[in-house]
Amino acid sequence: MRFQQLLHVRRLVSAGATTLMRRPITTTTITTTSRTALAATYPAFATTVRTMAGSGAPIPELTEITDNVQRGNYATLTDKDVAHFEQLLGKNFVLTEDLEGYNICFLKRIRGNSKLVLKPGSTAEVAAILKYCNERRLAVVPQGGNTGLVGGSVPICDEIVLSLARLNKVLSVDEVTGIAVVEAGCILENFDQRAREVGLTVPLDLGAKASCHIGGNVSTNAGGVRVVRYGNLHGSVLGVEAVLATGQVLDLMSNFKKDNTGYHMKHLFIGSEGTLGVVTKLSMLCPHSSRAVNVAFIGLNSFDDVLKTFVSAKRNLGEILSSCELIDERALNTALEQFKFLNSPISGFPFYMLIETSGSNGDHDEEKINQFIGDGMERGEIQDGTVTGDPGKVQEIWKIREMVPLGLIEKSFCFKYDISLPLRDFYNIVDVMRERCGPLATVVCGYGHLGDSNLHLNVSCEEFNDEIYKRVEPFVYEYTSKLKGSISAEHGIGFLKKDYLHYSKDPVAIGYMREMKKLLDPNSILNPYKVLN
Repeated sequence: MRFQQLLHVRRLVSAGATTLMRRPITTTTITTTSRTALAATYPAFATTVRTMAGSGAPIPELTEITDNVQRGNYATLTDKDVAHFEQLLGKNFVLTEDLEGYNICFLKRIRGNSKLVLKPGSTAEVAAILKYCNERRLAVVPQGGNTGLVGGSVPICDEIVLSLARLNKVLSVDEVTGIAVVEAGCILENFDQRAREVGLTVPLDLGAKASCHIGGNVSTNAGGVRVVRYGNLHGSVLGVEAVLATGQVLDLMSNFKKDNTGYHMKHLFIGSEGTLGVVTKLSMLCPHSSRAVNVAFIGLNSFDDVLKTFVSAKRNLGEILSSCELIDERALNTALEQFKFLNSPISGFPFYMLIETSGSNGDHDEEKINQFIGDGMERGEIQDGTVTGDPGKVQEIWKIREMVPLGLIEKSFCFKYDISLPLRDFYNIVDVMRERCGPLATVVCGYGHLGDSNLHLNVSCEEFNDEIYKRVEPFVYEYTSKLKGSISAEHGIGFLKKDYLHYSKDPVAIGYMREMKKLLDPNSILNPYKVLN
């Protein structure tokens, strides 16, 4: 399929006037049926539409393994244990072969050595598994879609993998209250499709939405591209059901935004990465889906212009602003080089912004976003751009943004950093790292969620090596800490960042985190080697 005409805007200065120029833009639509062919051609694309586990796809060579990690004081799995789980779940849901996809993280940096994957089908089965494992002191790693970027959802040694994939039901969606109840193993995209059937939408959108699980999203407090509109999951999640290490089921479910009855314990399980308990069910407030969605993809000459445009977007788009993303030139070009099906409507600028509006009045919203761009052009901040309200074309522009992180790992090794920084200093670290890494890096780039100060810094090289590793870590975290930023904006701590937690957390706070872990998981069987040392 080919696009019809898009509104294309270019700054044309003639006798002091700025005009909007319309011209046809052509690009290729990605349909559902084409995803299989793309996955066969581009390995990184494949991981956005299905998990590695059970896919039969070849596993790439790993760049790091965990042989240097000292195993904790846990029991060793026996045939008697396996037999017990087979009696509990049935043999079909106790896996002992072809476990590579469960053992290897998304970035292929971590490989565990689990010999057993359990796939419970109910909260009661999860509780029975954890009770047994706690009594036997068998370590367990909860796993959803295994799309995380910090090694939080894979075994580090030989932990039992607890897959939540069978807990995949949307239990209810209430179009009157906007409240949905869903099991933890439901794929995010499936959850959103069900919500849209009654005019609602899930307030979370990720590039990995076709394979990540909502329980994993909650357990990592995933952010995504619309935090600027809906906030993070601490606000959207009304309640959770979680199973503690002892097998006790903790019912913290709620169907109300306002429930001021003591400590809000649900927050302990949002972002704790399965180290305090296993989330099995949750209730979420889903806003009504917007009738009108418009996307602008614009080119800018400097980061100073980016900041001015962001301020203008907040001021002039206000209540309809739903996303504000930044992509630098190197990040965009890498994606375009790796994925030939992508076609950027504009090119040749150091910075690009993807700005989305969502509202209820198409004419009103279109007028506002066109006025916003026109004003930006008159001030010389916006140089070029494309605007569309057509759903298919909106999806095409979003696909460019979604493929950027995958382009960076398609044919090279990539150090990925997910940091929060003050907006005025948001991009400086990219320039600093380019100078620091020099020719050791093939690409140093930045992109991310400008609307909520979340930068994704990427340093690519042909293959992992200690020399460049020592250039980037712990320097990135030290730099972030000096600016009072966060070393993990939305990806979590997992295994890869556990040694750097102190750059963002006070020692006293870390001490209380340890005490909380001891209280809820006294034998430390839940997701060991993660978050806390």
